[in-house]
Amino acid sequence: MKEMTDMEIWDGYLKDGSLANVDLVRGEPIPEGLYHLVCEILVRHDDGDHLVMQRAWEKPNFGGYFEASAGGSALKGEDKITCAKRELLEETGIVAGSLEQIGTFLSHNTIYFQFLCRTDQDKTSVTLQEGETISYKWLTEKEFIAFVNSDKLIPVQKVRYADHFKRLGYIEV
Repeated sequence: MKEMTDMEIWDGYLKDGSLANVDLVRGEPIPEGLYHLVCEILVRHDDGDHLVMQRAWEKPNFGGYFEASAGGSALKGEDKITCAKRELLEETGIVAGSLEQIGTFLSHNTIYFQFLCRTDQDKTSVTLQEGETISYKWLTEKEFIAFVNSDKLIPVQKVRYADHFKRLGYIEV
């Protein structure tokens, strides 16, 4: 059993995105009608390349896959911007000066906020987070579009980002 200090606590939210004033604990069932907040960040370099991160092999879902974004759950007390900046820094080493919200997606117990981070950070300065990521690569826009339309993109990411990818013409309607 985890020590109390190792427990990850989240704020509980209602479907409309308002705080429910209930704490949720990672790994425990989320009660019906409550949601937790997750932020996902696409990274686009000023030269037009897109960053993809390879998930650690030991990750329970899609271990070893490359994913289009960095991201994770908001900790108790974090708003979506604070969460997105923290997750991006932890998983890539990229400091987000500004983030553009590009979408929202509601699943059965999660509210996903999607952001785009544009950066001019040195591409070789990307860092990996132990237990989360094991590799990264920068894809040209053409390579990224092919990635988005392949079976190499985690299927649920394609669903969550569908509206954004359609607006860009990366996937067909």
